[in-house]
Amino acid sequence: MSSTQPEQDHIPTSKVQRASKFIGAGAKVGGNYIKHYAKKMVNPSLSKEELHASNAEDIYASLSELKGSALKVAQMMSMDKNLLPRAYQDKFTMAQYSAPPLSYPLVVRTFQKAFGVAPEVLFDTFTTSAVNAASIGQVHQATKNGQTFAVKVQYPGVADSVTSDLRMVKPFAHRLLNMNEKEINHYMEEVEEKLLEETDYKLEVQRSTEISQACHHIPHLNFPTYYPALSSARIITMDWLEGDHLKEWLQTNPSQEDRNKIGQALWDFYHHQVHLLKKVHADPHPGNFIVQQGVTLGVIDFGCVKVIPEDFYRGYFSLIKKDSLLNETQLNQIFFDLDFISSLDSPEEQAYFKGVFKEMIALLGKPFHAATFDFADDAYFSQIFALGDRVARDKMFRNSRQARGSRHGLFINRTYFGLYSLLNQLKAHITTTKPEWLQ
Repeated sequence: MSSTQPEQDHIPTSKVQRASKFIGAGAKVGGNYIKHYAKKMVNPSLSKEELHASNAEDIYASLSELKGSALKVAQMMSMDKNLLPRAYQDKFTMAQYSAPPLSYPLVVRTFQKAFGVAPEVLFDTFTTSAVNAASIGQVHQATKNGQTFAVKVQYPGVADSVTSDLRMVKPFAHRLLNMNEKEINHYMEEVEEKLLEETDYKLEVQRSTEISQACHHIPHLNFPTYYPALSSARIITMDWLEGDHLKEWLQTNPSQEDRNKIGQALWDFYHHQVHLLKKVHADPHPGNFIVQQGVTLGVIDFGCVKVIPEDFYRGYFSLIKKDSLLNETQLNQIFFDLDFISSLDSPEEQAYFKGVFKEMIALLGKPFHAATFDFADDAYFSQIFALGDRVARDKMFRNSRQARGSRHGLFINRTYFGLYSLLNQLKAHITTTKPEWLQ
């Protein structure tokens, strides 16, 4: 089914054009605050729900026109339910697979730059309207010699605007996420690196092929074949996988047995990547998965892959062991190595941050502490959100002189949070395997 969103025939690509969009969005947000506080003078009990809804609408409208890294950051934030008010979550979630699509003439121009010909020359048929449109690119359906393909086309100017866009996103991140300047700068480097990789479609084809081949043996998983000859730095051609996105599939009221099968496939997929491959599909949002006939999970996007350094891997996962054999000296060293604490901290700060991170790790590691885990347990997720909310409001964190946590942890935490969220949506009860050294 083609996207029902109005098509764009132009994407602002120059720094001046894109900066103007950000400034315009900022002005609208400022105006919304003025209106809110004017109403609050008349009605002191007025909540911020209307303000959040107006801001979410205005920010999303601007980011969706810009596409690229600006919209991708919105998508990433929508996955972290304890970071944003619901109005932002609901609106930014659209960036996962329902952004306004690009008009066909701009798609043709991308093909002509890559192959010197229009799509109709390379394929027997090619849909002029996008089937799905997300933050970095949009998907068209094509056929050739009786075979059906999904063709992902990157939006013009996305790769060139990553760095400048992230600079302009900072004020929004500062206000929406309540993060200090040091934290934003610390994590933006990692985000920028990943977004630049995500705009390199040749790298995506390579990683997609490597990971799908390494995971093809896992039950109830399926991957498309990729076609380098029909792909380029800005276009990816792969098999078309029939099926429903997770959200649509769940609306069909599948049995608990089938939910568990899909949930187990997800867990096994991530287990194999993290603990054996040491590189992982780090974008586990619903738009990247399709449920096919035979209760099979199709994985359709490997744009964001995090390569996990060995020293980070050992330290990070050592901390989730239920009965840690680490003595205090070893534990302190891991906390230093993972940047949870530093030599700049006072003894009081070190004790405080160690306590908070131990609490976080114990909670996030809970599924690993039993042979099976029921992700339908909403109380568990309420605990996670409550802890995240408490930490975000804590003065010790807000006044910290430095960012907390290794930059490598950003996408690993996001991966597991996204995985847990998907498993919660599935209400899946699964076997939580772990590597031998963590037994």
